[in-house]
Amino acid sequence: MSTSTVLYDHPGPRARVRNVVLSVVFGVGLVALLWWVYAKFDQAGQWEGRLWTPFTEPATWTQFILPGLQQTLLAAATGMVLSLAFGIIFAVGRLSDHWWLRLPSGVVVEFFRAVPLLLMIFFIFYGVPFLIQGPVPAFWAVVVGLTLYNGSVLAEAFRAGIRAIPGGQAEAAYAVGMRKNQVMRLILVPQAARAMLPVIVSQLVVLLKDTALGYIVAFPELLQRGVNDLAANHGNVVAAAIVVAAIYIVLNSLLTALAGWLDRRSRRRAFRVVKQTAAPGSTPADGAAVVEPQG
Repeated sequence: MSTSTVLYDHPGPRARVRNVVLSVVFGVGLVALLWWVYAKFDQAGQWEGRLWTPFTEPATWTQFILPGLQQTLLAAATGMVLSLAFGIIFAVGRLSDHWWLRLPSGVVVEFFRAVPLLLMIFFIFYGVPFLIQGPVPAFWAVVVGLTLYNGSVLAEAFRAGIRAIPGGQAEAAYAVGMRKNQVMRLILVPQAARAMLPVIVSQLVVLLKDTALGYIVAFPELLQRGVNDLAANHGNVVAAAIVVAAIYIVLNSLLTALAGWLDRRSRRRAFRVVKQTAAPGSTPADGAAVVEPQG
C-alpha cells in the first residue's frame, strides 16, 4: 500500500534541515519571550508569595472560584444545548423548499451572526425589560445571547455539512419511501453533525469562553468571581488571571477530549453497522441497514 499523500510532498534533505532550523529559531524566540514576560512580572513584584498565598486557602476556592466555576458551567451547558437545537432547526429551515420558511430563517441567522455578542447581552439585559415590563435575570441574558450568536454560527456549520453529503443518499432514502423530515432527521443531520464535529467543538469552546462576557451584566461567572471579586480583596489581579486562565484551559481541553471520544465511538459504531450490512448472505430482512444514517 502506498503511503504517499496528495496533500503535500514529503520534505527532502534540505527541507528537513530548514524545518529543523526554523523550529529551533522559533523555539528559542518563544523561550526568550516567556523569559521576558517572567522578568517584567518579577520586576513588578507579581511573583511574591503573598499574592499567591490566597490560592492555598480553602476559603478562596469555596467563596470565589468554585461558585464562579459553577455558574460558568451552568450557563455554558445550557447555552450549548440551546445553541445546538437552534443551529439544527435553522439549518433545516434554510434548506427548506418553502420560501416562506427559508427566507425568515436566513434573515434570523445572518442578523444574529452580524450583531456583536457583547452588544446582544447588553441589549437583552437592559433593553428587553422595557419591552416585557420586567427584569431579565443576568443568567438568562447571558444564555440567550450565547444561544442566538453561537446557534447562528452552528446553523451555518450544519447547513454546510448537510450540503456536503452526496445527493445520492437523500435520493436513496426517498426511493425507499422516506419523507423529507425523516431524511433530514435520520440520514442527513446525523452525518452532517459528525462531519462538522471539529467546527462544532470549536464553536462550543468559543461559547464556553464567551460566558466571561457576562461581566457586563454582573453575572457571577468565573472571571467575575475569580478575578474581579478576588482581586478586590487581595490585590492580586495577575495571579488571579493566571489561575482562572489555567482553569479555562483545562475546561476547554476536557471538552475537546470529550468530542474526540464521541467521534471515535460513533466511527466504531458506524464501522460495525457497515460490516454487518456487507456481511455475506445478509439481507434487509436479517437486520442489515438499507440506508445507513451514520454514513
